[in-house]
Amino acid sequence: MIDKKHITNRFLSYVTMDTESDPNNPAFPSTEKQWNLARVLEKELKAIGLEEVELDENCYIMATLPSNLDFEVPTIGFISHIDTSPDFTGANVKPQIIENYDGNDIVLNKEQNIVLSSSYFDDLKQYKGQTIITTDGTTLLGADDKAGVTEIVSAMEYLVKHPEIKHGKIRICFTPDEEVGKGAHLFDVEKFGADWAYTMDGSQIGELEYENFNAASAKVTVKGKIVHPGYAKGKMINSLLIANEYIAAVPSEEVPEKTEGYEGFFHLHDAKGDVEETVLEYIIRDHDFDIFEKRKYLMQKIAFDINKKLGDDFIQVAIKNQYFNMKEKVTPVMHIVDIVEEVMNEIGITPLIKPIRGGTDGSQLSYKGLPCPNIFAGGHNFHGRFEYVPVESMIKASEVIVGIAKKVAIKYQ
Repeated sequence: MIDKKHITNRFLSYVTMDTESDPNNPAFPSTEKQWNLARVLEKELKAIGLEEVELDENCYIMATLPSNLDFEVPTIGFISHIDTSPDFTGANVKPQIIENYDGNDIVLNKEQNIVLSSSYFDDLKQYKGQTIITTDGTTLLGADDKAGVTEIVSAMEYLVKHPEIKHGKIRICFTPDEEVGKGAHLFDVEKFGADWAYTMDGSQIGELEYENFNAASAKVTVKGKIVHPGYAKGKMINSLLIANEYIAAVPSEEVPEKTEGYEGFFHLHDAKGDVEETVLEYIIRDHDFDIFEKRKYLMQKIAFDINKKLGDDFIQVAIKNQYFNMKEKVTPVMHIVDIVEEVMNEIGITPLIKPIRGGTDGSQLSYKGLPCPNIFAGGHNFHGRFEYVPVESMIKASEVIVGIAKKVAIKYQ
């Protein structure tokens, strides 16, 4: 259905543009280079025949594929993000195409001995015989989420070229700064005008997700007092040692590397300090809202207990909610998930319905009034040098988009 060479070339044209976002810049978008891809997409969407193509002042691109029905059906939307993660460089991406993958290790970079191991990354084996796009081992690839962007554009182009396929009004949007948690912040749900939408931002083929973590950040600031170490008795207070006591009090088994599925965690991702002051940066995650609240309480209680023992408020904990589990907003409209599951089954994809151990634009959008489950985009090993995507998975994702458009038209006629 979707031409393999055409979708491959489209994807390559996107990933070779650096669109890395910046978590430390409060501007919107957080990097000027995101505009480069946004402007390319603005022109491309017009060229393939979409209407109401608009790139706004905040780097959101919206467009419309008008209905070709003579009756009303719900307006649906598809969303992906244009930025790539700041966790690993996205500059000078040099994609490699492996045709008819043989199931063995893939040498990404012979000079630097960087190998994509099929035994360590065993998901690779399921794509034997397919076409795999990888990095050269020195950058990430950007399939998160330029695969999603590729799939949406390709599906819209296909529907424009095949007017015999009946569908209602479809809205699409490409967002900036999703990787730094701001992708939905300035998303205009009212202007978008969809009854519901789907983010194309999942991983392996078949993923269909409508549950995600409740999420918060915690900044733990520990104060100390520096004096000459030779005369420090009874005077010096070492914030590093107090911080170490705090870290030791956080449950050591409830961390990302020891949890899976619905299990939540505390994640210490940054620590900086000296005797005078130490700052610990945590993220807190759990699918269950009550347990999530207990986790936040525990972070505060640990500080309270240490402060009480030391006799002063040496530790301050600032907790900020980031996003919530979209399940609460999607469950009342589960038909929007059922539609995708039906489409996948019809085109030979086994649905993999599971919770997201993270968040998407869709989680925030669901709380802004736009129910928004997440569908696979096909990539693996996001945010690093071992990222890859099978071309066949991108084709299937585009077929799912087309199938959803057809299914809605049939169900609501």
